[in-house]
Amino acid sequence: MGEVDPAFIQHPEHRPKLSVPKAEGIPLIDLSPLNSSDNISDPKAVEGVVREIGNACKEWGFFQVINHGVLLDKCKKIEDAARKFFAQPLEEKRKIMRDEKMEDPMLMPASLDPEDKEETKWTNQWPEYPPELRVASEEYTEEVEKLALKLMGLIALSLGVPADRFNSYFKDQTSFIRLNYYPPCPSPQFALGVGRHKDSGALTVLAQDEVGGLEVKRKRDGEWIQVKPTPNAYIINVGDIIQVWSNDRYESVEHRVLVNSEKGRFSIPYFVNPAHYTLVKPLEELTHEQEDPAKYKPYSWGKFLSHRKLSNFKKHNAENIQLYHFRVSE
Repeated sequence: MGEVDPAFIQHPEHRPKLSVPKAEGIPLIDLSPLNSSDNISDPKAVEGVVREIGNACKEWGFFQVINHGVLLDKCKKIEDAARKFFAQPLEEKRKIMRDEKMEDPMLMPASLDPEDKEETKWTNQWPEYPPELRVASEEYTEEVEKLALKLMGLIALSLGVPADRFNSYFKDQTSFIRLNYYPPCPSPQFALGVGRHKDSGALTVLAQDEVGGLEVKRKRDGEWIQVKPTPNAYIINVGDIIQVWSNDRYESVEHRVLVNSEKGRFSIPYFVNPAHYTLVKPLEELTHEQEDPAKYKPYSWGKFLSHRKLSNFKKHNAENIQLYHFRVSE
């Protein structure tokens, strides 16, 4: 196994196939019709984009967007700062090792008790070096948040509800970014950067470098397909919350990350999450008691997220809690 930590060695059935094809078929959607003040109020200018996004959410659960309006210099600044941080010696990086306090500042439930209404704050642990990381992160987050909320509006329209249908859920949002670095791996055929999983939030907006490595489990046949990096594009994927809100019209799809034997990989996901007090359940407009009943029981997003975060710091042999825990028995 060479220098690979045994903790990263995958069970044989989950080991990657390094020769899988890259998924050029994952939809690439041009958002430029939305960037003109002359066209934004014209329904015809966005109708085609809404249709593309709806089809992508239904068929793939993933798509890429270009001409998205995010300032590229903001993305470059945070990537440069992240590279400086990860290039430090291990002992320096360990000074801000993740513990059970995260994000800045984020209101969350103080306990997992469903009856406990007390709140607490999660805060970031910013490193001393590089000093520009905090500002770069905050400026980048402002930019990508605008894109994320724009996409939530387009997804709402594709479901046949008003563009602002989801707005109230994000007043006190628990969204956050994550800076990922996957170092070169001497045995990429045995390991994964991130194992197979689905995202538990509403939406994920991912920036990745030219190395790539993201694989998506194709819905129609269950094959793992590599996502080909597209310059200056964002990769978007539907999370579990949209699956519930849409009552299974759109599905959160499994994905994972390969490692590279020669090059390190950087990625910056932005996880779009509602306020902690959100009660996640199928939208009333998309359910009907007889014809299309709700497929999920309501659940507290904050309690769910707190449980997931706490479980990240403990070794488990079981799968993470997933949506099937809240599915209504047929």
